[in-house]
Amino acid sequence: MSKLHPVIAVTGSSGAGTTFVKRTFEGIFRREKIKAAIIEGDSFHSVTRAEFKQRSTNERYFSHFGPGANDFHALESLFKSYGEAGTGKRRYYLHNEAEARTHTQRLLKEKGISCNCGSGEFTPWEELDRDTDMLFYEGLHGLVQDDTTEQKHGGYNVAQYVDLGIGVVPSVNLEWIQKIHRDHAERGYTTDATVETILRRMPDYINHITPQFSRTDINFQRVPTVDTSNPFIARDIPSPDESFVVIRFRDPKKFDTDFPYLLAMIHDSFMSRRNSIVVPGGKMTLAMELILNPIIHDMLEARPQ
Repeated sequence: MSKLHPVIAVTGSSGAGTTFVKRTFEGIFRREKIKAAIIEGDSFHSVTRAEFKQRSTNERYFSHFGPGANDFHALESLFKSYGEAGTGKRRYYLHNEAEARTHTQRLLKEKGISCNCGSGEFTPWEELDRDTDMLFYEGLHGLVQDDTTEQKHGGYNVAQYVDLGIGVVPSVNLEWIQKIHRDHAERGYTTDATVETILRRMPDYINHITPQFSRTDINFQRVPTVDTSNPFIARDIPSPDESFVVIRFRDPKKFDTDFPYLLAMIHDSFMSRRNSIVVPGGKMTLAMELILNPIIHDMLEARPQ
């Protein structure tokens, strides 16, 4: 853990809604004039898109959820070096040709580096800026851990270097509905193709994704109030007003969580357990800002001068 160089990790599986939480944090950073080192989880994949397609054809359960397709040791090294000295190395995964052109131009202009990287590939590793206030990670594996050093990909503990861990965990049927709709809208995938991806990822989902949510400080879980019993035929994603958000604090004392204040500020919210508050789905952004703003403020105040 680091007071001088805090590390924040937002983690959740594909289609869970981590990008929504990222935008909330970016709003906080902008209002509070915080310069954050933004790290995308995709940049720590260990294979290009072409390499992934080839391996997933030959290996039944090869997936982006597991250690075979990711470099968890490099992610652990980044979190460790940033927490100790505010330094580390990053790169970008290029999702499309537009991103490839943007980063090719940026690298040549800012670093004098010639990069002919294309869509589905990575930019070269770069040093982080030295004057950032905190590191913010958003992706699949912000709190992964595996102590089995005898395994090829074992022996990493990313979670130990995280100062604030946030989990984004819709109920599983809702998560699948969101993924099916996103894959169709953004990637042109059929429902059958997305279902095949879900099946291929299942072992890694169970072994490497879900255990992280026992290590997070706060989980935001959206639960629909409409029938999602067959997510593979759902025509629409349940709207925020058709859902509740269960917010679970692992240790409310860690951040001096003021539940009476939250209940007073968020209309129709209620406590379901001593460490869990439930809010209407449409109030999720408000709840995040009320909860996270003071935590981020206290992190900065606690930094040694």
